[in-house]
Amino acid sequence: QVQLVESGGGLVQAGGSLRLSCVASGSIFTINAMGWYRQAPGKQRELVATVTNGDSTNYADSVKGRFTISRDNAKNTVYLQMNNLKPEDTAVYYCNADVITRSWRRSNYWGQGTQVTVSS
Repeated sequence: QVQLVESGGGLVQAGGSLRLSCVASGSIFTINAMGWYRQAPGKQRELVATVTNGDSTNYADSVKGRFTISRDNAKNTVYLQMNNLKPEDTAVYYCNADVITRSWRRSNYWGQGTQVTVSS
């Protein structure tokens, strides 16, 4: 089994910064893409950013130029640096990983989520 644990959420004023971290642990052989998604109240979960194991990145238009995704493959960790935060960034942020386990199964895993609240 594989677990994803996020950290780094919190309350910040508009224009501020936060850094989210997500550590994957368990029966991991390798991790393909990792990413961050978010879900605001009353809205569907949406992609924020993804990064492949080759460090290719993809961002939602709404966060381009403000957010940076990165990963440390040795630590099975993905980060999301969020700058110039806006109230509309308020949401629960979820980590996602495309994992090949040591039993050679490919599965998609989610973290439990971390709340980010941006006040105006």
